[in-house]
Amino acid sequence: MSLRPVKQIIQTQPTIEGAGVKLQRAFGFGKTKEFDPFLLLDDFRNDNPKDYLAGFPWHPHRGIETITYVLAGSVEHGDSLGNKGKMTAGDVQWMTAGSGILHQEMPKGDTKGRMHGFQLWANLPSAVSASGSKSRPRATPLLTCSRAPARSAIPRNLARF
Repeated sequence: MSLRPVKQIIQTQPTIEGAGVKLQRAFGFGKTKEFDPFLLLDDFRNDNPKDYLAGFPWHPHRGIETITYVLAGSVEHGDSLGNKGKMTAGDVQWMTAGSGILHQEMPKGDTKGRMHGFQLWANLPSAVSASGSKSRPRATPLLTCSRAPARSAIPRNLARF
């Protein structure tokens, strides 16, 4: 096995998304060429419900796959095809959006008010993106033997290899 040296350490940036959710963005909407095929990485670790409860109301995606991993709290998900689901601590969801799908993600904290997790966006090949396909979100438990740790696995800075 060969090890690659760290090229750069990137500090996350405070960002507001959706209906006012405060989060930390590691990368996205800018210098993403070096992360290709990844487009965005958000850390939505938050312990203050007023900073996340407004959530991410109905919005479209096209040509991407979102991967959401919940570490604490829960996220209710719904889409314009009528699919619904709820992710809780330790769950991961892959949502593939060719085009034409609207969805919403509404975070809820745990009993301590914590909402921790992250979301990664991956660029889809143009054949999938242009297909016009509407894909169904699916939520799958990521950990089968134990639940996720109470704190986020994404550090506030990101080491790029």
